[in-house]
Amino acid sequence: MSTDAFSHAAFPSWIAKTARRMQAPVVSPTACAVHLIDRRTGQSHRINGRPLVLFSRTPDVAAAELLDDRDASVWEARVEPIGAADTIVPGRA
Repeated sequence: MSTDAFSHAAFPSWIAKTARRMQAPVVSPTACAVHLIDRRTGQSHRINGRPLVLFSRTPDVAAAELLDDRDASVWEARVEPIGAADTIVPGRA
């Protein structure tokens, strides 16, 4: 069975079209913290008092997940590498 025949037989057409348009996620060599930020206040979005943070090696996928169905004029995703050389404070253990 060919790939096209499989995608049309097993999945609805909108899933097959979406799968063809999808690009491979960018994989970061280090883990990243992805924060959801309210542009109006500059503060991190909080749930029960705790900031909403996703930890991922694919920050573009995590950011897209956080911003899904949200107003882009109000929300932004901020990506911070974890353990990168430029984030380490000299003299601290």
